Amino acid sequence: MSKRTILFVLLLWLAAAPFSAFSQQRADATTHTFRFVPQRDMFYVPLDDNERELARLLECIENNKTTILDGKLPLYVDGYCNSLGSDAENLATAKIRANRVKSELIIRAEIKEENFITRNHATEGDFVTVRLTVPVKETAVTDAEAEARRKAEAERLEAEKRAEQERLAEEQRKAEEARLAAEKAEAEKVAQQNTLTATPSETKTPTDYHLSLRANLLRWATLTPDLGLEWRVNPSWGILVNGSWTSWSWSGKDRRYALWEVMPEVRYYMGKEKRGYLGAMFKAGEFNYKLSATGRQGDLMGGGITGGYRLRLNDALSLDFSLALGYLNADYEKYTVIDGVRVRAGKETKNWWGPINVGVTLVWTLF
Repeated sequence: MSKRTILFVLLLWLAAAPFSAFSQQRADATTHTFRFVPQRDMFYVPLDDNERELARLLECIENNKTTILDGKLPLYVDGYCNSLGSDAENLATAKIRANRVKSELIIRAEIKEENFITRNHATEGDFVTVRLTVPVKETAVTDAEAEARRKAEAERLEAEKRAEQERLAEEQRKAEEARLAAEKAEAEKVAQQNTLTATPSETKTPTDYHLSLRANLLRWATLTPDLGLEWRVNPSWGILVNGSWTSWSWSGKDRRYALWEVMPEVRYYMGKEKRGYLGAMFKAGEFNYKLSATGRQGDLMGGGITGGYRLRLNDALSLDFSLALGYLNADYEKYTVIDGVRVRAGKETKNWWGPINVGVTLVWTLF
């Protein structure tokens, strides 16, 4: 009976030994996370909490260095990257990042490459984790404590993941705002340049010349050559003079069309672009018309108020549309032609109030 009891106790001890050993060898898994700048593979130790994480990891390695060097406690290194365009680029960058962290540990903690187990991922974020399972000194850990630790670690990782995602979202938002602001500023700059270069005739104030040559196209259309000059004293004031002359005879000199005129004028240009104007002009000349049986030959003189508008065609040419209203006096003799001899037929004087000059004048800027 005593032998059976001894055998039963021995069996119970053998059965309990593995569980006791397992309880003593339970381990605590610690994870250290190191942040990286998106799309970059350089390991910046001062970035975020990298320096503190590195100090904690080095302390943990130092406390378990013998076990690590013996190969009994490997360091699990996981590299992550998802900020590049393709999985291949993300995996390559994740690998470089993992190697950066391992190199830092090899140099500072004096461990070897074979003490690491490395994996790379093209997901989740831009960081590297180093995980190792450190044996717990306590001989027994309850299931509730182990669950609480696992839950706390999961919550910490989840919080870190959320913070990383929020940081990346904020960076992307700021980058998008900066891009939109730059595009808006560039568009405004281009629009302003296009406005200045596309319509110089509409925006440029005529301050870059002083003298121009003029020709009234309506006079030329009636076979009366007309030329003039304008001196722009300043952007607002101009002094000009136009002269016309012609002499035509036909039907054996029985028909006659001849005249000369001089028209000095002072103008005031108005508005920002100096295109519209008002002015005062004087007109004097002589004429000899015989377009019917009776001819008229004499002098004319008058003056009035002018107004008009300058339409710039380009930097050198413009059209001047003008109209003058005022008074004109003409003293003339009437005559007939008998056997090629002019015979005086009387004298008349006429006064006229109304339009005294109209022009569509081509203006050529000399300088």
